[in-house]
Amino acid sequence: MTPDRTESLVESARALAGGEVTSRALVERALARIEAVQPTLNAFRIVRAEAALAEADAADREWAAGVRRPLLGVPVAVKDDMDVAGEPTAFGCRGDFPPVARDGEAVRRLRAAGAVIVGKTNTCELGQWPFTEGPAFGETRNPWHTGHTPGGSSGGSAAAVAAGLVPAALGSDGAGSVRIPASWTHLIGIKPQRGRISTWPRGESFQGITVNGTLARTVADAALLLDAASGNHDLDPHRPPALTVADAVGRDPGRLRVALSLRPPFTAVPARLYPEVRARVVELADRIAALGHDVEEADPPYGRIGLTFVPRATAGIAEWAREVPDPALLDPRTREAARLGRLLAGAPLRAARRAEAVLQRRIGAFFDSYDVILAPTTAAPPPAIGALHRLGGAATDRAIIAACPYAWPWNVLGWPGVNVPAGFVGDGLPVGAQLLGPAHSEPLLVSLAAQLESELRWHEHWPPPHRTDVPSPAV
Repeated sequence: MTPDRTESLVESARALAGGEVTSRALVERALARIEAVQPTLNAFRIVRAEAALAEADAADREWAAGVRRPLLGVPVAVKDDMDVAGEPTAFGCRGDFPPVARDGEAVRRLRAAGAVIVGKTNTCELGQWPFTEGPAFGETRNPWHTGHTPGGSSGGSAAAVAAGLVPAALGSDGAGSVRIPASWTHLIGIKPQRGRISTWPRGESFQGITVNGTLARTVADAALLLDAASGNHDLDPHRPPALTVADAVGRDPGRLRVALSLRPPFTAVPARLYPEVRARVVELADRIAALGHDVEEADPPYGRIGLTFVPRATAGIAEWAREVPDPALLDPRTREAARLGRLLAGAPLRAARRAEAVLQRRIGAFFDSYDVILAPTTAAPPPAIGALHRLGGAATDRAIIAACPYAWPWNVLGWPGVNVPAGFVGDGLPVGAQLLGPAHSEPLLVSLAAQLESELRWHEHWPPPHRTDVPSPAV
């Protein structure tokens, strides 16, 4: 293990178990990396340096006493929409947020597994956009090219992992907010089945479309963190059957029927797949076929699924907006979305919720013919810093739909999806593809992702040490 580059989650756990390193040493390295690049990348809203070192010392004492837990002493980060006891949960907003009294369920389970929470990562305001910028914290930048966004809304978690500040991090995904930044920072991003990782103290987040997920450089790390964070609070409304997803890493997935879906779902404004992104996804499909799987082009019967997404998303924004200390400090686009959410919170929201079962049956029938869908995660590479943040409300919506039309339907359905790196375009900007499956299909998706990883070795590629702040001219 080297002090200048983060160890993987799996490597860190093994090294701690073997007595090769202490938790304090791992946490000190993580904190040193964060301090060195925070002025440039700005991945963290809160760094828990003193608390994390105390937790590391406690972990070392547990190791010495013979205690064994899956992530005992390993440093990780969580997104700033998750409650960490003693810290505020600002969720990308301005204002004076009080510290919360107790951990959210996902954080509680990470701590129960022994993980050390080194900090809370930046996210755009209430997680609405595929960029991580705002007046509350500034601009979070992409380690692969600091003139570009790492995506959002889990952009801080993605930047922290891609830069090697921590081996893995939790994010949340309400319309692709784990998968999109994973795509744009060359990471694995797992959006699990709804309820797999609890969102408590919210039984449902954003009317059920948002779930917590994991970002990591390797499939094994993402699966290990997923298993550690998984489980339910007693009052959770969604309680999927328990799975140990890490067991699927290295398991032969068998010969799969894979649908290559390149057409975006119906959107209110046009969305065009960039030719370079299309080429990378098609190349990945060819690699899947070379592994012995059957691949053919086919698109799920999405229909007008978008009509069920908007009431749930905007009602969720309205719910969060009511809880901020000073609503006047919210972005005008947030206040506009909250107003729409209040208007749609009656009959339109009830209709959208009822439509979910119909959509699950219709799109679920597609999996009678196919095991997995391979689709672009985004239609475009990561935009330049400021390109979306400085737009007005309607222009922001149009730009988001144009760049990111592929991820959100799986949030409506509540089913798993995994972003895998698909390569680079333009001036070395990462793009990704998503493996999508039916309900409770995380093990199958992880098995295929790990099979691809063993061939493509994407985790061996790291961001270059120096990149210009000038945006890539290719985007």
